[in-house]
Amino acid sequence: MAGRPDFSFEKALTGIVCGVDEVGRGPLAGPVVASAVVLPRRLPKTLKDHLNDSKKVAAKRREELFGIILDCAEVGIGRADVAEIDSVNILQATFLAMSRALDGVRADHALVDGNRPPPLSCPVTCIVEGDSKSFSIAAASIVAKVTRDREMEQLALAHPGYGWERNAGYGTAEHLAALRSLGVTPHHRRSFAPVTKLLVEERPPFVET
Repeated sequence: MAGRPDFSFEKALTGIVCGVDEVGRGPLAGPVVASAVVLPRRLPKTLKDHLNDSKKVAAKRREELFGIILDCAEVGIGRADVAEIDSVNILQATFLAMSRALDGVRADHALVDGNRPPPLSCPVTCIVEGDSKSFSIAAASIVAKVTRDREMEQLALAHPGYGWERNAGYGTAEHLAALRSLGVTPHHRRSFAPVTKLLVEERPPFVET
């Protein structure tokens, strides 16, 4: 089991090192969002004590950490929308989001969560479960998660009933039931199997606004 993150990976490299992570590969709706973060080596105490994989941090704490990261770090945020996901597939859309996030920072090397190196403008080191091992990747995971959750909350206001403010577009029972009863919105990923099945087999009504 992975422990708490630290700066071990960053210290093993020269130059400016950023962490890169994404959120939103699995949902049926909404964009994929990535973040690139260059942290100061002297972290504020709250970050040092609580920074971790965003999935291991409570929502209220994530919001707190998000604000601190924006205040003390260099941050880039990138996204790929539903049309891009459906056009090039979710992996390539994720790489697009990561590249766009990297455009927002100055970095000589990127530490990327996972085992598939994206084609970035600087050298890349992939770290499996990197958001639990590297402070920089953990910070990127927090920024990406909070950014995407906020966007899904806004989309939920325009498209009530799908529970996006709670499920962030993931295929929960609530979301799947709403898909069947309310239909497919412009923010649903038509290339994802549960949505494709409804479009092809059940032909639900469309939500155009």
